[in-house]
Amino acid sequence: MPELKRFLLADTAEGLTEAEILDWRVQPGDEVQVNQIVVEVETAKAAVELPIPWAGVVTELLAEPGETVEVGAPILTIDVNPTGAASSADAEPPAEEEMKPLVGYGSKAVSTRRRPRRNAVETTAGSERLNGLATTAPTPRAPVEEPAAGHHVPVDKPPVRKPVEEPAGGYVPLAKPPVRKLAKELGVDLRTVAGSAEGGVITRADVERAAAPVAAAPAGGRERRVPIKSVRKATAQAVTQSAFTAPHVTEFLTVDVTPMMELREKLKRHPDFAGVKLTPLAFAAKALCLAVKRTPEVNATWDADAGEIVFKDYVHLGIAAATPRGLVVPKIRDADAMSLLELARALDQLTTTAREGKTPPADMLNGTITITNVGVFGVDTGTPIINPGESAILAFGTIRDTPWVVDGQIQVRKVLQLALSFDHRLVDGQQGSEFLADVGALLADPGLALTY
Repeated sequence: MPELKRFLLADTAEGLTEAEILDWRVQPGDEVQVNQIVVEVETAKAAVELPIPWAGVVTELLAEPGETVEVGAPILTIDVNPTGAASSADAEPPAEEEMKPLVGYGSKAVSTRRRPRRNAVETTAGSERLNGLATTAPTPRAPVEEPAAGHHVPVDKPPVRKPVEEPAGGYVPLAKPPVRKLAKELGVDLRTVAGSAEGGVITRADVERAAAPVAAAPAGGRERRVPIKSVRKATAQAVTQSAFTAPHVTEFLTVDVTPMMELREKLKRHPDFAGVKLTPLAFAAKALCLAVKRTPEVNATWDADAGEIVFKDYVHLGIAAATPRGLVVPKIRDADAMSLLELARALDQLTTTAREGKTPPADMLNGTITITNVGVFGVDTGTPIINPGESAILAFGTIRDTPWVVDGQIQVRKVLQLALSFDHRLVDGQQGSEFLADVGALLADPGLALTY
């Protein structure tokens, strides 16, 4: 007899509550092995591939691409006894085994939820499927309008349905992935669309009809609406929390980095750096790590609950990276213990992984200080917002050929602007200024690193 298990959506990082199904790697009927990747999901932190802990045959996919699912909800059913061997689980419902968080200390308890059943107007006669198994318990039906007394309801048409109230767990419209994509492009909220296909499934025609009134409006065709979710939602929550919790102060410094750029060209010809992508950001990372030792407050955390300032004797350096899914900040662990060569390699690997959307959630946790490289976009500087849990962030601007006074003479030099935002609760103006000056001095004269 079949032995069915439900694969639950695990907490892929500390504190996450939901994820969007991006792509199924398996289909019903496929045979899978232990730890085989079965689905790719997008959380508020990154896209993550999830492995399945059992071997067997996939019997049902319980969520569609584009659907947002709560942590702890079943997303797949698998028969772990496809050969039909005797099992103690015969005739039992699919087991929902606890899925441990992939990262972090555990997720909060949540109740699982499924979308409303497909057929909202059928009678309750006969059995219905519940996650792939038969059960005689009827599924609650959507309310329907009763015909007025004396009026005849044609037998070939279902009664007109009242709008379905959104259940406590959240209403999930029934629509295929191409229809969902079309709805996003046209700015149509599927929750406002009544499906005309069997079981209330929304079709392309339904979406196009819903979009027609919008197109007829004065602003028609010039607006589109996209749901706020995943990385964008997490970014918004983080920067809002930081901006209204930590009192920000931002200072600026313009630096002649011609010696740094000359050293970079020299090192690129050195055998040790052969094949290494040595960017100006690597020098900034090294300078920051050296300067932290002289101003540890910028690498500390304000613990309001404990009434303490927590000083970190290590640097988990965050690098703000723009990706197709939004802004992420992966970390270089123990960056202060790395040489310039090691930092260059780590930065190259980190940015490549981030742009591909493959940064593991664990790599974005527990940073101590961050660099944002706005110069890569041709921007001189900015006023960056501190990452929650940190006390400072350094903006690294573009390097430009600029007239500069050297020994009383005007010369064309390589010049950049630095900006440092810091939490004024634990970093005073003097400390922030000294740290920024140290970073600038190390970039202006890399030889000073020998004195630190």
